Amino acid sequence: MQKSALQTARQSYQPKMPKALASSLRLAEGAKTESVADQEEIRRLFPNTYGMPVITLEQAEETAIQSEPIAVGVILSGGQAPGGHNVISGLFDGLKRLNPKNRLYGFLGGPSGLIDGKYIELTADIIDEYRNTGGFDIIGSGRTKLEETWQFDNGIEVCKRLGISAIVIIGGDDSNTNACVLAEYYLQKQCGIQVIGCPKTIDGDLKNTMIETSFGFDTACKVYSELIGNIQRDANSAKKYWHFIRLMGRSASHIALECALQTQPNICLISEEVEAKQMTLQQIVAQVADVIAARGNAGYNFGTVLIPEGIIEFIPEMRVLIQELNDLLASGKGLDGLTPTSAALYASLPEAIAKQLTMDRDPHGNVQVSLIETEKLLIEMVSKRLAEMKAEGKYTGKFSAQHHFFGYEGRCAVPSNFDADYCYSIGQTAIMLIAEGKTGYMALVRNLTKPAEEWIAGGVPITMMMNMERRNGKMKPVIQKALVDLNGRPFLYLDAHRAEWADTTPTYVFPGPIQYYGPDEVCNRPTKTLLLEKEGHC
Repeated sequence: MQKSALQTARQSYQPKMPKALASSLRLAEGAKTESVADQEEIRRLFPNTYGMPVITLEQAEETAIQSEPIAVGVILSGGQAPGGHNVISGLFDGLKRLNPKNRLYGFLGGPSGLIDGKYIELTADIIDEYRNTGGFDIIGSGRTKLEETWQFDNGIEVCKRLGISAIVIIGGDDSNTNACVLAEYYLQKQCGIQVIGCPKTIDGDLKNTMIETSFGFDTACKVYSELIGNIQRDANSAKKYWHFIRLMGRSASHIALECALQTQPNICLISEEVEAKQMTLQQIVAQVADVIAARGNAGYNFGTVLIPEGIIEFIPEMRVLIQELNDLLASGKGLDGLTPTSAALYASLPEAIAKQLTMDRDPHGNVQVSLIETEKLLIEMVSKRLAEMKAEGKYTGKFSAQHHFFGYEGRCAVPSNFDADYCYSIGQTAIMLIAEGKTGYMALVRNLTKPAEEWIAGGVPITMMMNMERRNGKMKPVIQKALVDLNGRPFLYLDAHRAEWADTTPTYVFPGPIQYYGPDEVCNRPTKTLLLEKEGHC
């Protein structure tokens, strides 16, 4: 296979990792834990994995762990995120360090590979081709949920056939919830199969007091920020377009916030703020139009607007409209059944957006919110508002807009040094937890704003992150998503600088492409979100 110069160079990159993982180690156990909410219900559902302690891996003087040969299976679950291949590389190297006869199997196509017995053995020749590369193509991913008893039992039979005694699930909040359910079931059945999770999602919403960030977030945000910076340089040069840029992040606005911190756009909308302030669609439009008008009146007819993918669902009136549409269309009733308020809102929408709300449905019959082109919606409505302001004598500028959506561009990028190191460390940590007989844990690497050698590895019980939520009409245990904290330092920094960035004085920052070789301050900086959260500056 032909390779680029960067592909060839990256294959030889040796990821950095915590000192404890490179030496002999011992486990230090903390106090018993509780779930973040609904403690009694979570304890009842997970009697064997609830209340376990947080684990820290520490350096020790004794010789490295020796073990009888074991086999481990790995699953990539859900959407892609840069660094997944390095998690698998870390698993492989950690296994071989414990015992060269250990084996690693990759289940093909996600969780369905475990259920259907589709797999390959991952050998050194295969692993070496994928070190430090983007994507999930080494074994493929999938979105099958592990929720049914027959699926668990099929997994037992497949693992028995291959001699697998542990499964590592690399995924987001839903995938790791499945990992926790699987670990609990296998303990109940006493079948001798451990389950360990790894925190993956570019959306950044799998984080808490123990998990500082999910892998892939760093790389994806750097990719998007490069593109935003390029657009801002173009806007500052051509001086004639407003660029409305929608970014991935349906459930939370972490990506939009991080990209704003990196690039300093004129406007950045945050879904969680919209919900907290109970903003209407018209209020959002007015807010954007006011900034554009102020810049236009000063002769600056250009700028950038960052928009989280899921903002529509955070606008209270839009959420009501979407729910009414779901119910009406599911029952076969027409739009005449809308309440007067929702009917008026629906009538105010651009025709193309209104059609998307009624025509594009998911398999459950619900509106596919991720397909709604919010950037186009805002362009059309802002343009209309600016025309009204011009008629009122409040706006003298010119408005011409371009729209963009950045999503898949960031999911399979070559991982940054941070993600390459972080993911490799996660993989190695998962193997150490397996070697110590642990199950129902998520591999944990923290202290991430420090050099990699000072990172702290360990494990956190997955039940510690869980609460009960309504899913498809039923209350289910799930890992609690982390939304943008409006009292947190990253958002407060954005809020404090908004007026400055919206002003006519140029404040754009141009991050440029990810750098893999060079000084630490260029190549190895973590996200600004992490720096603000952990060190108070960015």
